[in-house]
Amino acid sequence: MTTQLPFSDTVKVRYRDLDAQGHLYFANYLVYGDEVLGAYMEKLGLNIMDPLLAPCLIFTVNIQCDYISEIGGNGEVKVAAGYSRLGTSSADAVFELYNNADGTLLAKGKLTQVFVDPKTRKSIPIPAFYKTNILEHQPSLGG
Repeated sequence: MTTQLPFSDTVKVRYRDLDAQGHLYFANYLVYGDEVLGAYMEKLGLNIMDPLLAPCLIFTVNIQCDYISEIGGNGEVKVAAGYSRLGTSSADAVFELYNNADGTLLAKGKLTQVFVDPKTRKSIPIPAFYKTNILEHQPSLGG
């Protein structure tokens, strides 16, 4: 596995995640990426699991995935996550899925997040503490 992304975790491919052809159902590639990205966001201090306490909401407004190779059942996938762009009120998060046994790249994707005020539902600047924490792990995004 060769990645420049700052965070990774391993996901077990479960039988229920497969389609009738015996490989990972296409939407679950996105689920795996989102789960690991969520863990990275929590590590960076943005706990959004309780909307009443969260400093903001995050809306995903665009998502794409490039499927490179199939993911079969009964294996493990290493998922790497990070950011590729930081804007004022939005950011592009990226993920990569690798075969945990041999390091082969299986898929990669990107999603655009918009940071939103919980009450007004309008976009707001990325919380300063969160942007700072991202830049600590990915200083190349600073300019």
